[in-house]
Amino acid sequence: MRNVYRVLAILIAVAVALQVASIALAGFTEAKDAENGTTIGADYSNFGQTYHSIAGTAIGVLALILLIVSFLTDLPRGRSLAGIVVGLVALQFVLAVVSFGVPAIGVLHGINGLAIAGVAGAASRRAAEPVKPTANV
Repeated sequence: MRNVYRVLAILIAVAVALQVASIALAGFTEAKDAENGTTIGADYSNFGQTYHSIAGTAIGVLALILLIVSFLTDLPRGRSLAGIVVGLVALQFVLAVVSFGVPAIGVLHGINGLAIAGVAGAASRRAAEPVKPTANV
């Protein structure tokens, strides 16, 4: 189960990196479209925005699966790290919703995304550590 935990944590970290890339793509695509005369309104969307939204949901699902798997492994602090990832992902959704009303909060959304990747990376590294033998007392 350690390997499943490790792979899930890696997938979350990689998915967050792709989130960063997709929102950059969205911003640059929007700027190019506006420069080319496209009307940017409430109904405007591009691939980067769509991907960012769908992948965000996938990260939430992966985080919940990581938490479930954490209860099936003997990884020290595995449950804590998985719980932190789930908490940060929940906060990420809240920050996203609030950011549409208060765009400056979007900065916290970006920083929190990096925190998700960092904690998921730490969880992955912990799962990759060799199992330490326990002493028979």
